[in-house]
Amino acid sequence: LIPQGKALRANAANRARFERERAAIEKRNEEAKAAAAVSGQSLDGKVFRLIRSAGDTGQLYGSVSARDICTAAAEEGHKIGRNQVHLNKPIKEIGMHEVEIRLHPEVSVTVTANVARSPDEADRQASGENIIETLATEQAEAQNEQSEALAEAAAERAAEGPADNEE
Repeated sequence: LIPQGKALRANAANRARFERERAAIEKRNEEAKAAAAVSGQSLDGKVFRLIRSAGDTGQLYGSVSARDICTAAAEEGHKIGRNQVHLNKPIKEIGMHEVEIRLHPEVSVTVTANVARSPDEADRQASGENIIETLATEQAEAQNEQSEALAEAAAERAAEGPADNEE
């Protein structure tokens, strides 16, 4: 390590050099932290709308990645890198998803990804409606109506059936 310059011998001159460099590094770190805090204030709590294709059950045909969130942030004037976006799990269904953005090791903010199939659904989700539950309820109602219609048709046929056989 010493020949490659990655380590120094522990002597007075090298300790003094280390202290000088340490002060400069700490100063740069504080400046970076302050800049991240300023940019984090404008980014914290933002909601980014992402329109994606999804099935009737709300499952996306793909997934939302860190790159997609960076692109949505860039469209609104925020500059973040893919490595700053931390997804705990892949986003694979429509809905409102909390996403952590780490601007600095000591500064992180939370944004919301509003993933929907259309701008109308995104607006409904933003107002608090759970689209997946709504879709499930609509499908259940449609199945109930269809079942009732089939039951009525079967009852009518059963009522007409014996009369046709007697003639």
